[in-house]
Amino acid sequence: MKDNIHPKYHEKAKVVCACGNCFEVGSTNEHIDTEICYNCHPFYTGKEKIVDTLGRVDKFKKKMAKKETFAKKKKK
Repeated sequence: MKDNIHPKYHEKAKVVCACGNCFEVGSTNEHIDTEICYNCHPFYTGKEKIVDTLGRVDKFKKKMAKKETFAKKKKK
């Protein structure tokens, strides 16, 4: 390897999830913030949970509601 071109590797980089879970991993970043982890992900917990930080689910539901009302008006 060439000298002085690789980023510093942190053996104990701290990962903090939005659910409050903290754990350590190896990374080139010293601190990592994440929105979802193994402690709160539906695949690992077995519980269905909607994870929507950007409001896409609400936007989709509004679009579907408009489509249904339009279809009902069109039938009449």
